[in-house]
Parts: sequence; structure tokens; C-alpha cells
Amino acid sequence: MVELVAEALGGVKLVRPRRFEDERGFFTETWNARAFAAIGINTAFVQDNHSRSVRAGTVRGLHYQAPPFAQAKLVRVSQGRVMDVAVDARVGSPSYGQHFKAELSADNGLQLFVPAGFLHGFMTLEDDCHVQYKVDAHYDRASDGAVRFDDPDLAIDWGLPTGRAILSQKDAAAPLWRDFTSPFVWQGD
Repeated sequence: MVELVAEALGGVKLVRPRRFEDERGFFTETWNARAFAAIGINTAFVQDNHSRSVRAGTVRGLHYQAPPFAQAKLVRVSQGRVMDVAVDARVGSPSYGQHFKAELSADNGLQLFVPAGFLHGFMTLEDDCHVQYKVDAHYDRASDGAVRFDDPDLAIDWGLPTGRAILSQKDAAAPLWRDFTSPFVWQGD
């Protein structure tokens, strides 16, 4: 069983798979195609990714894969806490340029489903975070892109001061939202 906690921006879904807890700890199904289909996530994932960030304040994002390699993602945290963000980049969408954010942690067990057509990123809120996510399209280097995570027009509150963010060279050089030409077009929700 999977609980739909929130739905926003035409397809972003915050979900919580059921945990079975006892004195030993817990057991949970982090992915079950039937259970997720029951709440509208009918995605055929093709790859699982795992990232480890050593220090709090590490940012990965805001990333996207352009069509035809656009990716939907199901993101969860297996150790630590992150602020996870999805930004609607579908030209013509009623929520174009708006974002949804949620704190995902190993403790709360929340997962964020990010449809294709959205930018995605996260900032670690504590040291030694492990983020795991499923994607429904294979990575293609030529289709890879990013938008600046601290863009003033997007005005995302990441939960920690952005001035000391730890960034890759790619993310530090990412263009601003106003200079971004989105490859995504809204098809209606």
C-alpha cells in the first residue's frame, strides 16, 4: 500500500509507502508497480541511481534530460535528509515556472515522483546523505541540462543558506531561468 500525501503542479506526487515496524526496525516496499499504479504512477522504470553526498549543503540540480530522453523520477532518501524540488518546465503549463518542494528523509520514508518535463534537484540538509531514484529513460549526455538552483525568479527556499552551497562545476555554471529555453511542452494534464 502507498499513501498519496500530496499532488501538485500537474503530476508531481509526494507518496509514503507503508512501513511495517517492530522492535527490530521496519520493512517497506519502496516500489511495487501495482500499488503505485493505484495512485496514478504507471511508470516503467529502466534504471536505478544512487548518489552519496558527504556534506550538508551539497546541491545536485536543477537537472533535466531533454526529449526524447526526458526522464520521470521516483526519488527517496535511504540515509540523511534532503530538500527535494521539482520545477515545472513545460511551456504552456498553468504552473510553468512554479516549484514543489518536500523534505525527504530516511526517517519519514517519503518519496517524490517527478514527471518528465520538470527540473529536479535536491540540497542535503545534513552530512552523509544517500539519495536513490528510479528513472524511466536511460541517461544521454547530449540531452543533459541544468538551470541555476538559486535562481532569483524561481525563489526556492532550500532549507539552508544557499551562499555556502557545494556545487559541481556544471551546476555552478548552469544558466538562469530567464536564459533557459525549455525543450518541454505541456500536453495537458
